[in-house]
Amino acid sequence: MGILQELSARFRPDKVKLQLDDIQALILRSRPEPYVGIHSMIHVDEAAGGRDLLRRLADHIPAASGWTDELDSWTGVAISYDGLKALGLPETSLESFPLAFQQGMAARAEQLRDFGENAPETWEDPYRPGTCHIALTIYARDDDALDDVLAKAEAELEKSTGITLIGTHRFGADEDAKNPFGFRDSISQPLVDGSGVDPLPGQERAIAPGEFILGENSETGSPLAMPQPAPLGRNGSYIVLRKYQSRVGAFNDFLREQSADEGEQDYIAAKMFGRWQSGAPLPLAPDRDDPELGADSRRNNDFSYEDDHRGLVCPHAAHMRRLNPRDSQLTILSDVNIHRIIRRSSTYGPKWSRDVTSESDAQEDRGLFFIFISARAFDTIEFLQQEWINRGNFVDLGEERDPIVGLHQTSGTFTIPETPVRRKIDGVTTFNRLRGGEYMFMPSLTALRWIGDGAWDEGASP
Repeated sequence: MGILQELSARFRPDKVKLQLDDIQALILRSRPEPYVGIHSMIHVDEAAGGRDLLRRLADHIPAASGWTDELDSWTGVAISYDGLKALGLPETSLESFPLAFQQGMAARAEQLRDFGENAPETWEDPYRPGTCHIALTIYARDDDALDDVLAKAEAELEKSTGITLIGTHRFGADEDAKNPFGFRDSISQPLVDGSGVDPLPGQERAIAPGEFILGENSETGSPLAMPQPAPLGRNGSYIVLRKYQSRVGAFNDFLREQSADEGEQDYIAAKMFGRWQSGAPLPLAPDRDDPELGADSRRNNDFSYEDDHRGLVCPHAAHMRRLNPRDSQLTILSDVNIHRIIRRSSTYGPKWSRDVTSESDAQEDRGLFFIFISARAFDTIEFLQQEWINRGNFVDLGEERDPIVGLHQTSGTFTIPETPVRRKIDGVTTFNRLRGGEYMFMPSLTALRWIGDGAWDEGASP
């Protein structure tokens, strides 16, 4: 059973407490497997032209109320702060957004630890400050469906004035849904309370909807601050978009240098990710990969770290355990439930192969769009980058960094707890180089129409 079919089977309309008909489907609707799609970046040259595009787009953005529908394709739209300014939003509305969003991702390089080869001055042109105003993401079941919706989208763009298409990037993965390094990804997703979906085993308790949907109660018991007026902010969310170039060849070479054979390569890689390539988690498959387990959504996330406090099964330094410590004992206390994120990442480029070497990295375009949704998106990504990704103090590992997405300006170390002595592997480098990114606002369908109509100019409310 595919992801979307499984979601449909778990959906209980009588349990819905959210205004699903006003929330963009992409917030709650998982991507299909296999999947294809495209990210498009648009610059607004004239406010009227940009608003006209959004007004027409609003009719093509599916609502979350139909998130279990069998769709050939669906589109999501998000807007940067500079984009909202270019669209002519009133100053009172612009000032109601979080400061980090107003400043934009590039200006937050210090907080994000985006230094050296990840610094904003090295980013690709579409992600330079003030450039990307509107981001459109289209997911489709297959290439034919994508080509069909792209033809319609291009027709709409041809009707538009006052906008410039500044970049596109196609992406996709086969039914294994693996990332550039050959690992099945986006397995662990939070359950949103009030969405009407029954939990999977291991999904833990439902997270308060206000952690993801503006206007709803958060884990603190109250709604988070949202943009004003209410029709602009309510039922929207925030997005972090970060495009990475994956150095798959360098990763493969690193594993070869540290291993006696392919079996040991797979073992070290699993320890670094926290799962085997199939998606089977180390706590349930500590010794070898289990593809049947990895493909079973009712089992592949049903585990805890309660009996692995020392990290002998899944290292504390593993990428998966860092970004979702679950019930791990942390040196620096943190409420993991306010750092949960809905991931909508997408893979691009050739499929992983063991034969790829570092010489191929400069010749083949491989990578990942790391995209996540959260009402605390900017605080969350800056916390993750500072504490859980680019440091190790929270698990008594000092300055040791995430072995997969950490920035390693000098040769790094990865620690595997073993008995009687833990194993330290040197030579970790930056395996994912940042090529750009932006902080975005994902408006509700009401807000899209409010912006498209320029309702503030008329003193009207939608």
